[in-house]
Amino acid sequence: MKHLRLAILAVPVFLATAAFAQNQVATLRNTAPLDQEGEATQIPGIVNTDIRQVRNYPDQPPLIPHKTDNYQVDLNSNKCLTCHSRTAVEVSQAPMISVTHFMNREGQTLGAVSPRRYFCNQCHVVQTNARPLVENEFVDVDKVIDYVKAQQGGAD
Repeated sequence: MKHLRLAILAVPVFLATAAFAQNQVATLRNTAPLDQEGEATQIPGIVNTDIRQVRNYPDQPPLIPHKTDNYQVDLNSNKCLTCHSRTAVEVSQAPMISVTHFMNREGQTLGAVSPRRYFCNQCHVVQTNARPLVENEFVDVDKVIDYVKAQQGGAD
């Protein structure tokens, strides 16, 4: 009997929560109902400036500041290495891939790019001018360090 009362009391709370959540969940459908096809959003443009982007945290893979359409990156070929390999940077003036890309899992330095670092777009992405899908409250590490220093300076 006690469980029945709890179940009866829980049903309105569950329904109210579900109704509230349904109005609060952000989706890619915008305002289109589920039974209708919504208008497609514009595909964001790729930032093609060849200007390096600021990294937001240590060890963040650099963003790709140019288009990579039609780049072949597979077991037989890696178009990225045409400009970013150790031997190509003098001519291309592109930044060389990190020395970490020449290390295997045991930390040994190899003479060529490690197979686990060969597929660039596993970590690196092109920068687009897309608007954020959700609000972002990310704080850059430099701002955090400045905040901590200010707090410590104020405590002295």
